[in-house]
Amino acid sequence: MNLILASASTRRKQLLSDAGYTFDIVVAHTDESFPESLPIDQVPEYIAREKALAVQALLSEKATDAIIIAADTVVVLEDEIIGKPDDAAHAKKILQKLSGKTHRVITGVYLLKGEAAQSFHSITSVTFNPITDTQIDYYIEKFRPFDKAGAYAIQEWIGLIGVSHINGDIYNVIGLPVNKLANVLTDWNIFAV
Repeated sequence: MNLILASASTRRKQLLSDAGYTFDIVVAHTDESFPESLPIDQVPEYIAREKALAVQALLSEKATDAIIIAADTVVVLEDEIIGKPDDAAHAKKILQKLSGKTHRVITGVYLLKGEAAQSFHSITSVTFNPITDTQIDYYIEKFRPFDKAGAYAIQEWIGLIGVSHINGDIYNVIGLPVNKLANVLTDWNIFAV
């Protein structure tokens, strides 16, 4: 059975590949807005669903046997969704907000095969040490985290020096809760290697 990852994320691609799955990548542009009345924990699942449906529409008849996997990750601080930064100044403001605090990273996953669908989300708490403006400026200049929710990647330098504690799945923070996904794929009779 064919697996399709509906994501251009190199991190998601690497994680799914490292878990032993063979898959194709198909990406369709989608609007990442969501209804304001939606509970925060459901937002990434909603956006992942939109991504999966867009890829299914793009593939139409060719995707009848394929399982489409879509994911979306949000960073939440004090009930506010922190998105991707617009530029370096915005990234700095985001990282200053996260400095010395605990935030939640929520990744929603949506699997779609024809009419059958299943979704779930995973939540990980991440605590940052206080980080200085000099450290923030260095990170932004060297790593340019403009495509990352919360303006950081935990596997990069800022995670090594800035994160004091995580509670939950680190792979969820990287962008794909592979363990939970593997369990769902097993239920769908899809096995790695």
